[in-house]
Amino acid sequence: MLHIIDRPLDVAFPVGHHRHCLVAQIPSHLVRTEVGYVAADPEAQWQVIRSVLDVVAGGDTGFRKVHLLVFPEGCLPLTHLDDLLASLSERIRPSTVTMIGLEHVALRTYRSLLERFKADNPEALEQVQKDLEAGAEEQAPVNLCCVAVKEQGGRLRVFLEAKGHPFHGEEFLDKTRDLYQGKHVYFFRCQQSFNFMALVCLDYLYRDLYSSNIRRIVDHANQLYFATRQTLDALFVIQCNPKPEHRAYREILSGFYGEYLEDTPGVRETVTVFGNCSAESTVEGATGDHRFGVSAAVIGGKHRLAPVKLAEFSFDDFEGAPLYRLRFGTATRLYYFNLPLHHEHDPRSTRVPLKVHSILRPAPGGGWLKLSGDELLHGPST
Repeated sequence: MLHIIDRPLDVAFPVGHHRHCLVAQIPSHLVRTEVGYVAADPEAQWQVIRSVLDVVAGGDTGFRKVHLLVFPEGCLPLTHLDDLLASLSERIRPSTVTMIGLEHVALRTYRSLLERFKADNPEALEQVQKDLEAGAEEQAPVNLCCVAVKEQGGRLRVFLEAKGHPFHGEEFLDKTRDLYQGKHVYFFRCQQSFNFMALVCLDYLYRDLYSSNIRRIVDHANQLYFATRQTLDALFVIQCNPKPEHRAYREILSGFYGEYLEDTPGVRETVTVFGNCSAESTVEGATGDHRFGVSAAVIGGKHRLAPVKLAEFSFDDFEGAPLYRLRFGTATRLYYFNLPLHHEHDPRSTRVPLKVHSILRPAPGGGWLKLSGDELLHGPST
C-alpha cells in the first residue's frame, strides 16, 4: 500500500487570489537501455527544458505569477539535474513549485539521490534501504519524479518519488524489464491552507483489485478535512503516453469526484492537472497510436464550464462525468492557466473558474512565441 507522507512547506501564495500553473507540454525522446528508458540526446533535451525556465524567469511580467510549474514524465536527463536545481535556486522566484520527471535510473542511483537529499526524504531512503537489504535488484530501473520547492525564504527543497504502479515490464519474461515500485508519495501542506500532491502517470490508477492509490489519497484528504477542515487543493499527474481518454481514467475521475454515491469532502474542490509530453515525442520500441499530448485540468461538478471547442483547447464534461475538463491538444506548447478558487468563495454560476491566460508555441529560431487571439481560435498559420 502506498504510504502518504505529510510535508509542511514554507510557501506562501497570495491570499484570495488564483494559483497560476504553467504546464510545459514538450517532447521527450527516449531510448531503451539496461536501466530502462533514458533521453536519446541529453543536451538537446536540457536545452528545451532550459528554454521553459527562461520563460518563467524572464522579463515578461505575465509569467511572474507562476506558482506551479509542471513538466512531463521522464523528460529530464539525470546529468542535468544539478543544472535544473541551480537554475531554480538562482533564477526562479520564491514560493514556486516545480514538478518534473527524470529519465529512468538504477535503484542504486535512486538510493544515492535520496542520500544526497536525505534532509527532505528520510522515510523514502529508509524504505529503499530496506528493499535493497531484502534482495531488491540494484540495477532495477526507477521511474522518478522530482518536486523542487523554492520556499519564501529562498531555500530550495528537493523531494523525490518513485513510480509505484506496476510497469509494462511485468508482461515480459525478462526480469530486467521490471520497474522498481515506489512505496511513498508526499502530501505537501503550504501556508494559507493550500495542499497539493504529485503523482507519476499510472499511479493515478488502481494498483490492484484490493487496494487503490486514489482510494488512499481520498481517505487521507478526508481525514484532514474532518480534523482541520482543510482539503487537497490540487493533484498533479505527470505523464508520458498515458492514453488520457482511456476508460480507466474516466472511471477514476468519476469516482474521485463523487459519482459513486460517496461523499468525499477532502477532494471535492481538488483540481487535477495532467501534464503530458507532446505529439513530437518518441519512445524506442513503441508502436501503434502513442496518444502523446492532451494535457488537461479537471474540476468538480460544482464549478460551471460551458462547452467550448477552440483550435488549441476545449471545455467539456468528459461524456457526462460529474466533472468539467479543460482539455488541450497534442502539439508542443506551454499552457498557462489559473486554478480555480474554492467554489464557496465565489459561487456565481456565471463566473468561469478556469481561465487560459496564454499559450506559447516554439519559435522558429528558438525560444517561445505567445499565440494571438486568432491563433487560439483557428490555430497558428502555417
